[in-house]
Amino acid sequence: MSGHSKWATIKHKKGAQDKARGKLFAKLIRQVEVAAREGGGDINSNSALRTMFTKARESSVPLDTIERAIKRGTGELEGVRYEAISYEGYGPGGIAVIVECLTDNRNRTGADVRSILSKSGGSMAEPGAVSWQFERKGVVSLDRSFDEDSLTLAALEAGAEDVQDLGDLWQVVCAPGDLAALKAGLEEAGFPSSSAEPVMLAGSNIEINDETEARKVLKLIDSLEDNDDVQNVYSNFDIPDSILEAASL
Repeated sequence: MSGHSKWATIKHKKGAQDKARGKLFAKLIRQVEVAAREGGGDINSNSALRTMFTKARESSVPLDTIERAIKRGTGELEGVRYEAISYEGYGPGGIAVIVECLTDNRNRTGADVRSILSKSGGSMAEPGAVSWQFERKGVVSLDRSFDEDSLTLAALEAGAEDVQDLGDLWQVVCAPGDLAALKAGLEEAGFPSSSAEPVMLAGSNIEINDETEARKVLKLIDSLEDNDDVQNVYSNFDIPDSILEAASL
C-alpha cells in the first residue's frame, strides 16, 4: 500500500484540496496546454489530452477555461510555452522521489526542487537513479463502499491488472494504455470512479516507523507539491496508519 496514496486520502478528508483549488486549477490547465501542443487539440484522437480534459472537468475546471488552454496549446491563442521535465532524488529515510514538472524555465525549477530536497535532508539524484524502482501504470480510484468481489470481477473484465485496498478507497491498476477503457468499463458495470489517471507506482516501499521521520517525509511531499511548476510527486514510502494519522495532525 502506498504511503503517498494514504496521505493524499487524509488531505482530501481534511479539505486541504479545496483550500488549494486555485493552485490545482492552474496545474491542470498547464497539463491540458502541453497535451494539446504535443498531440493536437482533438480529444478524440489525442488520448493524453482526453485524459487531462476529463481530469480537469472532474476537478470542476470551467469548460471555457479548458478550451482556452487547448487553443493556447495548439497555437490559436498566445501563451507561455511549457516543457515537461522530471527530477529524481532521495528524501528522509532514504525514500526515492520522482518529481514531474511543467516549466517555462528549467533552471528555476531545477533549483527549486534541489533546494526543497536539500532542506528536507535529501538530495537530487542523476536521471535513472531511482526511476527504475517505479513503473508507469493507469490507476482508477473508487469509493471504499463497493463490494470487493463484485468490483474485482468487473475490474478484471474491463482489463484491470490488480485491485488494491487503500483503506479509504479501492485502487484499480491497469496498463497505461488501458486506462480509458477500464474507467468506462467500470462505470458501465455500475462502479463510478472518483479519479482516473496515469501514475508511477513503486515496485516496493520503504516503511517509515518513526513519527519524527514521518513528519519530515510528509513535509517534503507537501513542499514539492506546493511548487507551481510541480505537477506530480511519486515516492516509495509506506507509513503505518497509526503513525500517519499522528504525523498528519
